[in-house]
Amino acid sequence: MAKTSPVEFFQQVRQEVSRVTWPTRKETLVTTAMVFVMVFIAAAFFFLVDQVFSAGVRLIFGLGH
Repeated sequence: MAKTSPVEFFQQVRQEVSRVTWPTRKETLVTTAMVFVMVFIAAAFFFLVDQVFSAGVRLIFGLGH
C-alpha cells in the first residue's frame, strides 16, 4: 500500500468534507428536540417500571407500611 503525503492526505480530506450533506439549522433543532422528548419518555417509563418493581419487592418482603 503506497504512502500518502500529508499534503495529499489533506486534499483528500477536503474533497470528502465537500461531499458531506450537512443538516440545516432547522433539521438540527428538530432532531435535538426529538432526542430530548425521547429521553424524557424513556426516563418516565423507567421511573414507572422502577416504582412497580419497588412496590412488588416491598410487598413480597413485607417492608411496606
